[in-house]
Amino acid sequence: MSYAKILVSVDLSAGAPGRIRLAAGLTQRFEAILCGAAARTVPAPVLVSDIYDAQRQEERNREAVLAELSHAREVFARNAEGAYDTEWRPAYEGAITHLVGLARAADLVVVGQDGEGGPAPLCVPTGPVLMEAGRPVLVVPPETDTLKTSRIVVAWKDTVEARRAVSGALGFMRHADQVFVATVGDGAGVEHAEEVAAYLARHGAAVTTHRLHDRRGASEEILDFARRQEADLVVMGAYGHSRLREWAFGGVTRDLIRRSPVCCLMSH
Repeated sequence: MSYAKILVSVDLSAGAPGRIRLAAGLTQRFEAILCGAAARTVPAPVLVSDIYDAQRQEERNREAVLAELSHAREVFARNAEGAYDTEWRPAYEGAITHLVGLARAADLVVVGQDGEGGPAPLCVPTGPVLMEAGRPVLVVPPETDTLKTSRIVVAWKDTVEARRAVSGALGFMRHADQVFVATVGDGAGVEHAEEVAAYLARHGAAVTTHRLHDRRGASEEILDFARRQEADLVVMGAYGHSRLREWAFGGVTRDLIRRSPVCCLMSH
């Protein structure tokens, strides 16, 4: 798998510049287009006395959103200078709807960690993008602006989500110095991990398998293993469901999208 178009979420958080620079660096590696996306709905007028006041308030609201989108475009242009090629896609609509819609024509979606931007304008929550994009999603920690992908940990579990994540990360893994396929717990299915390792080896990856003992919880074991291997990327399936856009995740997915110190490539 290669990447011809990389989609990055652009907002006004402190982590956005680094995230854009990281995505721009990936486009150089794969000769891909970098598409910057930002969106926000125009708030409806409230507490207005007549149609004229409503029109004036709506115009002010639209100008405020336009100012945010213009600022976001400046952030994108300033930090995407090293990209192979770029395009800019703003919109007056929900940020989640916009990013997920653009993902239909992208190979990889790059977002920040949940909670990274807090209330910063134009921020997109990670969860809905993971669940709805239908594409591999690269979750970038704050203060991270490069991704070497020289040492990669695959947190393997024999599920549809993990299989999709592995497939979506092949473009990185076939050029990595070392790939570590790791399972957690006694019932993790090491024999399946061996099959995955053989599959990755056929794609040119230098790969080994590892069984981790679940002493402190799966997410802690995976993160500790990634630290010990000096990995710069974790690949894993994203597990969760929604109830009217209230997203609930499994413990490992929740922990990694909130506090992983390294980038995580996930698929649902």
